[in-house]
Amino acid sequence: MRMEVRTVAVIGAGTMGAGIAQVCAQSGWHTRIFDAFPKSLENGVAKIYSFWEKGIEKGKTTEEEKNEWSQNLMPCYEISEALEDADLVIEAVPEIMELKKKIFLEIEKMAPEYAILATNTSSLPISEIANVTNCPERIIGMHFFNPVPIMKLLELVRHEKCSKETIGLAESIGRKMGKETILVNDVPGFATSRLGVILGNEAIKMLSQGVASASDIDTAMKLGYKHPMGPLELSDLVGLDVRRDILNSLAESFNDESYRPHRLLENLVSEGSLGRKTNKGIYIWGENGKKERNDLPK
Repeated sequence: MRMEVRTVAVIGAGTMGAGIAQVCAQSGWHTRIFDAFPKSLENGVAKIYSFWEKGIEKGKTTEEEKNEWSQNLMPCYEISEALEDADLVIEAVPEIMELKKKIFLEIEKMAPEYAILATNTSSLPISEIANVTNCPERIIGMHFFNPVPIMKLLELVRHEKCSKETIGLAESIGRKMGKETILVNDVPGFATSRLGVILGNEAIKMLSQGVASASDIDTAMKLGYKHPMGPLELSDLVGLDVRRDILNSLAESFNDESYRPHRLLENLVSEGSLGRKTNKGIYIWGENGKKERNDLPK
């Protein structure tokens, strides 16, 4: 393995993939971003440039910085182009195990033998992904948090076959990105997702029971427990479909039905209210922030 990262490939240009690619470009690395759907790739790159433009408007970013970072960013319409000479590959495709396995088999064939291969999964077993390849020692979980350019935490997930060298390099990469890393073992939900989805599911249950309004439940956790964001608005930010899928995965992994998503969460997802990405979830989201819904499904 190379001790220094020069080129990064990000596979998947959704909310997380775009955010990861942005941070990599800002870290000074040649960053290639690929998505199987050209429109998704273009939307992801547009989000990155929009973030930089807003930073300039707010005085947090200079035009010179944006120009420098943009030179580091290259959209790719072929996965082989993205993976060529990559020192680090970060997969950020949807949370579907079979899809991730397929992607990692492609990555193994096309990426250099020295590259670190990381998955951004928030809950799926790293070992199951790693074991379909012939290089499990180079595979590690690198779980970022949304919005990636702002959130400081990077959860590193090691499985039994992950080498100490891979872990050490991943920690060094995290520091270069300006992240605070934690190291957890490969158990369902890791540390963060397991705690986060349980709190969010309970908050949804309380909302359904009429304990308090959504904004008051969120305010209770922000002011009472110093959470930077309430569990309901955070669920909308992460994506209600993502939260539902993690809860179902935990229920199956632990054979414990208490992890199952509450009926209100299931109904929100069924009606297409997935949170901020659809402008409607537990809250209604617009340019001026969020407002309460009075039409939540039963």
